[in-house]
Amino acid sequence: MSIVRDRLTRYASGLRFPYLVAIAGSLFLINVVVPDLVPYVDEILLALVTIMLSRIKRPGASLPIAQK
Repeated sequence: MSIVRDRLTRYASGLRFPYLVAIAGSLFLINVVVPDLVPYVDEILLALVTIMLSRIKRPGASLPIAQK
């Protein structure tokens, strides 16, 4: 479990808005559980917003280079 937490922490440290991504992801999970009148429309939109927010990186952050 600590491996997953370490990876998530490392990934979140490179995000520009880590708390906003966490909030959008939490809202998406709640939205999946709560029934609604128009199925799947709001789930799809909230998932797309979460993905878009998670793709925004900090200006100086880049992916770590693998050591050979």
